[in-house]
Amino acid sequence: MNEVELLEQGLAAGQWVSLSPKAAAAPIDQLPSGPGVLVRSGGSSGGSRCCAQPLLHLDRSAAATAHWLTEIGLDPAASLLLNPLPLEHVSGLMPWWRARCWGADYQQLPPGLMKAPTELLAFCRGLPAWRTNTALLSLVPTQLARLMAHPDGVAFLQQMQLIWIGGAALPPPLAKQARTWRLPLAPCYGSTETAAMVAALPPARFLAGEPGCGDPLVDVQLRLASDGALEVCTDRLALGRWCVDQPDRWEPLTDGEGWWRSGDRATLTPFLQIAGRIDGAIHSGGETVFPEQLEARLLAAIERASLPILPVLFLGVEDPEWGQQLVALVGSCDDCFLRRFRSLTISWPPAERPKRWVLCPKLAPTASGKWERQRWRKWLEAI
Repeated sequence: MNEVELLEQGLAAGQWVSLSPKAAAAPIDQLPSGPGVLVRSGGSSGGSRCCAQPLLHLDRSAAATAHWLTEIGLDPAASLLLNPLPLEHVSGLMPWWRARCWGADYQQLPPGLMKAPTELLAFCRGLPAWRTNTALLSLVPTQLARLMAHPDGVAFLQQMQLIWIGGAALPPPLAKQARTWRLPLAPCYGSTETAAMVAALPPARFLAGEPGCGDPLVDVQLRLASDGALEVCTDRLALGRWCVDQPDRWEPLTDGEGWWRSGDRATLTPFLQIAGRIDGAIHSGGETVFPEQLEARLLAAIERASLPILPVLFLGVEDPEWGQQLVALVGSCDDCFLRRFRSLTISWPPAERPKRWVLCPKLAPTASGKWERQRWRKWLEAI
């Protein structure tokens, strides 16, 4: 019995179904009766949590996404949802769930195909619904970059009617190239806590050059806390969240008015833009610095300088004079390229300029496109 069959069997029996081994240890007895899913959530700052999402919340999420598609002129029921992400993450679960709710066609893409664009294109061309249905795809930026690096990957992407991009920020050079090739990207924002997508930018607006993640979906309200943290109110927020480091206890998700505080700093003028993780911000010389923004700025400068696009990660380290300062980790390259990357930041304000540049050949985000900053901070401390 495969994982989809196990999931359907458990939900039909009215049970809570774990989608991850780490979620299996969650204290289910503290929850209302099912059916529902226990989905693992790992933020960019590290740590591991498990969210409890009832079946009804997944249905609401699928309905809100269907409404969004209809608003931009696409028929959810006539779609083919292609899914290259694992079911244990909400971003992998929801394509299957949407197809289930909409009566649409669905195809799980084997992980190996995403690294073999020629085989991927041939595989999808052989699907019965390929030529008759609207092809919808969900990707993280890392997957998008790999496909865009190969001619057959580009050809595959150009066959899509819509490509949701989430899980991490879309690097500016990647967005620029996607617009050049007229790829119908829809940058979006969501989380395990919100049963996936709560805001999305329609492809037409993306191709017109609009940044950010668009507007909230029909069942979502967004606001900013006093410190700029994004807060979300929707009737599909998880019932609770279990922290692996605090066993046997569910923690509440919302305040007394039903709002959930995310870990992301954002702006809403007029559409949603994510500035970076609040818990990832550093305080250097009296300035608050968001590493994600600086990583994007450097990648844009690298692209303008026609240098190779490599993984780049900025980490804050303690400094007796500045409080904290940045260290830049760069993926596999030689010292010459490292010096050239560093030269691109000479004109940056002192608080935003890394004090050290370190080669890190194995540097890469997770399969879901997120940076495990705690992991790489430990690597940095060990060298």
